[in-house]
Amino acid sequence: MSQSLAKVYLHIIFSTKHRQPLISEEIRPNAQAYFVKVGANLGSFTEEIFMMPDHIHWLCTLPRTITIADLVKNVKISSSIKFKEIVHPNFEWQKGYGTFSVSQSKLETVKRYIQNQTEHHRKLDLQEEYRRFLEEYRIEYDEKYVWD
Repeated sequence: MSQSLAKVYLHIIFSTKHRQPLISEEIRPNAQAYFVKVGANLGSFTEEIFMMPDHIHWLCTLPRTITIADLVKNVKISSSIKFKEIVHPNFEWQKGYGTFSVSQSKLETVKRYIQNQTEHHRKLDLQEEYRRFLEEYRIEYDEKYVWD
C-alpha cells in the first residue's frame, strides 16, 4: 500500500487555568471560530466544539502527521495568545487535558453531547463530568494532579 490513510476522532477536554469562568457567551462564537481555525491549520477537522465559561469540549480528527500531545499543545499555545486579546489579559488554559477516542459509530452521540453542554452543566459541574469520563475510559488518575 503506497498511501497512508487514517481517520481518528478525538474528544478533547480541558479547562481554563483554575477553572476560571472567562469565556463569556458574547465572545464564545469568535473564540470557537478561532480555535477551529487553529486546528485546521494543523490539519485537524473540527466535528463539533463548545466552549463553556471554564472549559472546552472539542471533537476533532487527529492529523496523520502529528501526535495528540503536539496537537493539543499547539492549539493551546496559539489560542492562549489570541484569547489574551479577546477574552482576558491573563487568560491561560490548564496544563493538562483529557483526550478520549471516539468511534465512527458514536460520532453523532458525542456531537449531541457537546452541543448540549449548557443544559448538561446545569446538573453536573466540570469536575464531576471529567471524573465520569476518566472512569468510563478506565483511566487511572491522581486527583491532586488532575486540576491545576
